[in-house]
Amino acid sequence: MGVRSLLSKPIASYVVSRQGKWAINPGKEQDAQFSKLIRGARSTSFGHDHDFDSINTYDDFKARVPVKDYEGLSRYINRVVQGERDVLWPGKPIYFAKTSGTTSGTKYIPITKESIPNHINGARDALLNYIHETGKSKFLDGKLIFLSGSPVLEDKHGIKTGRLSGISNHFVPAYLRSNQMPSYETNCIEDWEEKVDRIIDETLEQDMTLISGIPPWVQMYFDRIIERTGKRIKDVFPNFSLFVYGGVNFEPYRKKLYDSIGTDVDSIELFPASEGFFAFQDSQHDNSMLLIQNAGIFYEFIPSGEFGKENPTRLKIDQVETGTNYAMVINSNAGLWGYALGDTIKFTSLSPPKILFTGRTKHFISAFGEHVIGEEVEKSMHHAMKVFGEVELVEFTVAPQVNPAEGLPLHEWYVEFSKPPENIAAFEEELDRKLQELNSYYYDLVSGAILRPLKVRSLKQGAFQEYMRSLGKLGGQNKVPRLSNDRAIADKLEKLIIR
Repeated sequence: MGVRSLLSKPIASYVVSRQGKWAINPGKEQDAQFSKLIRGARSTSFGHDHDFDSINTYDDFKARVPVKDYEGLSRYINRVVQGERDVLWPGKPIYFAKTSGTTSGTKYIPITKESIPNHINGARDALLNYIHETGKSKFLDGKLIFLSGSPVLEDKHGIKTGRLSGISNHFVPAYLRSNQMPSYETNCIEDWEEKVDRIIDETLEQDMTLISGIPPWVQMYFDRIIERTGKRIKDVFPNFSLFVYGGVNFEPYRKKLYDSIGTDVDSIELFPASEGFFAFQDSQHDNSMLLIQNAGIFYEFIPSGEFGKENPTRLKIDQVETGTNYAMVINSNAGLWGYALGDTIKFTSLSPPKILFTGRTKHFISAFGEHVIGEEVEKSMHHAMKVFGEVELVEFTVAPQVNPAEGLPLHEWYVEFSKPPENIAAFEEELDRKLQELNSYYYDLVSGAILRPLKVRSLKQGAFQEYMRSLGKLGGQNKVPRLSNDRAIADKLEKLIIR
């Protein structure tokens, strides 16, 4: 056993012990975070504008600070971007995480010296929880790969700016630098396909033990290794034992990914975003994630059915219940206030607070009043794939067809299979049956002959890579939206259908 793996066990025990103190009483911890955040920002422009001096309770806060998305906060963020101090949080940020917005173009998410530990420690604590629970730490002695964005940072009025994964790359602990892959030079390559090929050049002969990244892009890495070597991943990297991922639901990708590996390996799910690191899977016996309570973030939760209304119900951690879909809102020591992330979650446990990521507030279909959400289409696909065991999936997205050339309107599922179902009609029927079971509005529309059952549009191999390439979003942390309420994605995929 190497030095890294040996030393990790007492550290893991210490971190998990401290974690238990806030995890068992999240309401108390969140109240403390709330008070600290309000005190910290009283002297800022935002604090003056929203009368933070008179905020003593959460109800006071809700009365003064409305829920808003990036666009709603942009007049303050734009001042920060221009170099102004003490706008949203005391001083100036040390970084901007640059990401793509839907209506605002590029978004610049501030990261302060107080908020950076949250981004860095979340992934560390996920690994330490894994080591503490399983006793497995040998992977730390091998090579670790993090498929991420470029670590090259720009300068924006004296503030370093880049992709979050690139910023995080600068904070990999020194004791892991010597076994981190790929090299800095390769990580700086912007073209994703060139980057993957160079990563393979560097890693093919290495003892890879941990691989981390968004599942579809890890799958691309695996596919190209298999093409080059003719071997499955377990034969190329025999000591590969841990897969770490985040950003998407893993289930639609699981079967193909593990088939590519050739054996099961342990996995850990993370919930990172440019705005913060929110949760991580803390047990191999539970696929839900522990919501981090003590890292400079005060959470609010809006029942998803009320999200977007003028005065939605806003709840703190000790007011939520399990099984309800909530839109997440954060207030943080990065200077984000009443900030709607656009993510939806569901609690599986309250003490400790554990969640499942269920989708995006902007990703739904309700062209006919059905309000189908990401969790429902992913559960339907997962179910159909279990029934049709031969099926392996690359990627899929769903869109409404309001004006078909003939027949009733319907939902169209654009699917790239690596192994298609032997009977596509039976697969569609099972998929539709499960979606009707999960969504009573969709059931009513189909049974009432307002909609006809869904249709699967099979896409040619490489279709989603071609689509993402056309947007300049191939690789990195970019994800295909699981569903849309319009035809913007679907229309671009039409030419890629297998006729």
